[in-house]
Amino acid sequence: MPVDPAVVKIFAENVRADVIVRPTGLNLDSALVQKIANRVKVFKGMTHDCLMSTLAMAENQSHKAGDIVFNEGDIGSSFHILIAGEVVVEKTKNGQTVLLARLTPGECFGEMALVGKHLRTAAVRALSNAATIRFDRERVDSYPDSAHIIYRNIASVLAARLHDSSEMLADLVVRSGETAPAPLS
Repeated sequence: MPVDPAVVKIFAENVRADVIVRPTGLNLDSALVQKIANRVKVFKGMTHDCLMSTLAMAENQSHKAGDIVFNEGDIGSSFHILIAGEVVVEKTKNGQTVLLARLTPGECFGEMALVGKHLRTAAVRALSNAATIRFDRERVDSYPDSAHIIYRNIASVLAARLHDSSEMLADLVVRSGETAPAPLS
């Protein structure tokens, strides 16, 4: 007797819901959920129910001003969405700390740990008291209904950052006077 694939999917979802330990402490009222839906690019295109399920897998984290959220070179398997406060993304180059970005509520960081890089390529430090919601790769990947949206939106965020970085690099090259094409070898 053939087995209905829809029944198998429902059964698998129920088993996964029982197996995956959900973090505690994420209390979201409807006004906050709506604000998150409107301001967080990573959730663009999610239905309300999908967003609620996605947020249910997150972990609330608070960071005092000056706290390091993670260091450059740390092993990473999660990304954060800044809900309140401000953080900076910093990279050390030749012994100097370089400010790469200043992030405000609604922006994400650490997403490269989801899409391939397991070592953090920069440090993130809280400039003010800050609150983030943290998503582990394992939990994100276990919910295909939201995972494909999150990954698509992260690709969009990374593409925009790459565009901005290319513009800054071009400006630096023009200012340095080295506008001749570099050899390919």
